[in-house]
This record gives sequence, structure tokens and C-alpha cells, in this order.
Amino acid sequence: MSIRTRLTLWYVGLLALLLIVFGVALYATVYITSYQEVDRSLRQRASDIQASLATVITLQDDLSSLFERKVVFLPNADVFSTGEIYVQLRNADGKVFSRSENLGSQYLAIPSEQHARARFGQAAPSDFIVNKTRLRLYVAPIRAKNDAVLGYIEVAQSLRQVDNTLRELATLITVSIAAGLIVAAVGGWFIAGNVLAPIGKVMTAAQKITRARDLGRRIEVPQMVDEVGRLAMTFNEMLARIEELFRAQQRFVADVSHELRSPLTAVRGNLDLLQRGAANDPEERAQVIEAIDSETARMSRLVSDLLLLARQDAGVPIAKQMIELDTLLLEVYRQAQVTAKGVTFVLGAEDQAIITGDRDRLKQVLLNLVDNAVKYTPQGGKVTLSLTKDDTWVKIAVQDTGIGIAAENIPNLFDRFYRVDKARSRDAGGTGLGLAIAKSVVDAHNGKITVESQIGKGSTFTVWLPLSETKTVPNTTPLAQSPRLALNET
Repeated sequence: MSIRTRLTLWYVGLLALLLIVFGVALYATVYITSYQEVDRSLRQRASDIQASLATVITLQDDLSSLFERKVVFLPNADVFSTGEIYVQLRNADGKVFSRSENLGSQYLAIPSEQHARARFGQAAPSDFIVNKTRLRLYVAPIRAKNDAVLGYIEVAQSLRQVDNTLRELATLITVSIAAGLIVAAVGGWFIAGNVLAPIGKVMTAAQKITRARDLGRRIEVPQMVDEVGRLAMTFNEMLARIEELFRAQQRFVADVSHELRSPLTAVRGNLDLLQRGAANDPEERAQVIEAIDSETARMSRLVSDLLLLARQDAGVPIAKQMIELDTLLLEVYRQAQVTAKGVTFVLGAEDQAIITGDRDRLKQVLLNLVDNAVKYTPQGGKVTLSLTKDDTWVKIAVQDTGIGIAAENIPNLFDRFYRVDKARSRDAGGTGLGLAIAKSVVDAHNGKITVESQIGKGSTFTVWLPLSETKTVPNTTPLAQSPRLALNET
């Protein structure tokens, strides 16, 4: 069942409920009001008759046999009857001695219990049927001064007019509800269609984009920015994100293929040399084997780095243990001095700090940063490694006096395979994933990594790590990791 149909049914159902409740309330109000008006009229007629009889009866001294002796001539019942109101006077023995002419030859056959109720002061209206005509009856006693019941006043009114009125009202309510629901169904169908039409356009546009596999297309946003407009904008944002990720995936596959193709080509070339007789010359054979070993080691590092990034992307939890960062910093410092290659390596501030995390991964991060600093610092330059802390955070900084990084390249530094300038590197053996791995590891420790750099003056990479895992990232603008995957020299 479509949303349009469901909306129409809900609208019609709710309106039907409201109309039915209103119709029932209106019918009940008219019903009660009509009967109350009839009862009021009957009581008034009975009260008028009682008043008239009381005036006549009080002129006599002997009230016990007024009717039998016919000493008193009571007013004719026709005086009190009008239209469909019937009046009948009955003595205490049940004999009718006066009735209105509109009764014709008929008598009001009043149930005996009505007289009994009237005798005890329970004068109340009731319904009964005479010749298939519903009548509303009211019985009131005729009392003497000594409170003796001398007879009964019986007043009845036909309910034909009331029944006709109620029948017509019920018909009118039924027809009105039916007509209203038909109009509501038709109107609701068209209104729901108009409301859902923009959503249909969005859906059609999305289907066309999917079938055409053209992620560059966008959904037209309506001029009125309502819920549908915001939905279209959300779709466009999602499409832009999907397109960006798709392009990034394409670039990533291309970059990985390129990175693997170079060492594979070198390995195949050296194997070809061996096949053509290089193995006969010990010196040449050693060079070929060394080249093959170097390239296979490069491929092994690349695969290991990709596996590490895949594990990080999959959310595999890191190993957690207590780490003395100052001790770890000294290990990195000693190891970096061996590969300094003419660059002065200095140990700066060294506070004592203990955190919880993966010691091997953090050491790999620091070695990657130190290796980058050495690569891009000319001989005679200086690299400073320092560790400071405050009440919340530990800050490890790797500062160099190298060639620096242009501001427009900084946002992409931590993208996978991104290279600012491949020619700047004195060592082409990197996998291009070092900084991406560093950021991934630091993020897994609930920290962040930032960079500050000026062309010709050097760069400073800073790793922020929380002293406690419950702390949040420091209130500084993090270097956003772009989803673009290009070339990154580490």
C-alpha cells in the first residue's frame, strides 16, 4: 500500500471518527431536547388541569362523592387539549368521566402501574403505543384537601412529529457524513499526491542517477526549502560524499597498483637478468639478489601498512598497557641518532608521563615522524624531539629546520599516498602511508596530531595524547583527514 493511499485512509478515517462523534452528539442533543420539550408540555397541561379542578373542588364541602353525585361540573377535557395532545380524566375507581374529542371513540388505556405510581407521587412520563402510534404519557393524581386521591389526570402527546424530526435528522447526518467522507477522500487523495509529488521527483532523480551510474548529477532542490527541500539537499550531500569516496577508492586502487607495480617490475627485471646469465658473475648476482630483496621488503612494508590501516578502519581495538612515554621517547631518540645522516638530533623538554595504550604503535608513529623530519631537513639542520604535559594532555613534538610545507598542502598531508613533492625525498623507499598510519594510531588513542610549517623554516608535528581515556580531544582545530586518497611520501 502506497504512502499516498495510507495518508488518504488515515485522513478519511480520522474525519469519519470526528463526524460520527459530532453526528451522534447532535442526534443525542436533539433527541433529549425534543423529549424534554414534550415532557414539559405534558406537565404544563396537567398542572393547568389540576389548577382548574382545585378551584372547582374547593367550593364544595363534601368532597367524597363529587363525581358520583355530579354536584360539580368539571371543565371539558377539550379545554386543555390542542392538536395531538390528548387529555383524559379518570376517577379513583378507574372510570373515565371526561376525555378530549380528538380521542374519538378511543380511550387511553393506561397501565395500572402508572396510576399506582401517580398515587404515591411518582408522576413521571412514559411511552406507550396506541394503534401503532407512539404516545408520550403523563399521569398526575387529583387530590382533595385531605390529600385523598379523587382521580387521575392523563395527558398524552403523539411522538409522530418528534420521530419524524429525529428520522430526518438521522438521514441528514448520515448523508452529510457520507458526502463529507467522499469529498475528504477525493480531496485527501489529491492533497497527498501534491504533497508527495516532490518526493516522487526526488526518488525518480535518484533512480536515474543510480541507473546511469553518474554520481556527478544532483537532485533539483525546490525553491521552497521545506522538509522535501531539506531531503533533496541531504540527498545531494550524500551523493557528493559517495562520489568523493568513490573517486577516493579509485585513486586508492590506482595508487596501490602503482606502488606495487614498480617493485614488481624491478623484481621481474632482475629475475630476467638472472635467467640471461647474471648468476654466472658472483658480483652481478649479489647485486641482483640485493635489489630483489630490497624490492620485496618494500612490497612487504606496503602490504603490512595497508593491513594495519585496514585493521584501524575496521575498528579493531588497540592493545592497552601502561606506557612510560619518557622512556619511549629516549628509545626513539637513540634509534633516530643512528639514522640522522648529517642532521643534528636534539632531545628537548622531557617530562615524565604515563598513559594507557599500544606501545609498539606509538613508537611506530614517533619513528615515522622522526624519519620524515630527517628526510626533509638538509644536512647541518636540526631535529628536536620533546615531551611536555599539563593536567590533561601529553604533547610530543617533532620539530625540524627543514624545507617546510606549503599551507595549501597541509590539509592533505595525512591522506593515504599523498605526496607534496616526490622530488623532495632523498629516499624513495617509503610506502606513502606513514602519516596516514600515524593519524590512525593517534585517533585510536583518543588523541590528535597537528602540524605547523613555514616554507624554508621547517615544520613541527605534534602528537596530543590524553592522560586518561575519559578525557576529550583538546580544544584546538584538528587537522581533518580528507577522504581523498592520493600520494603521500613518508
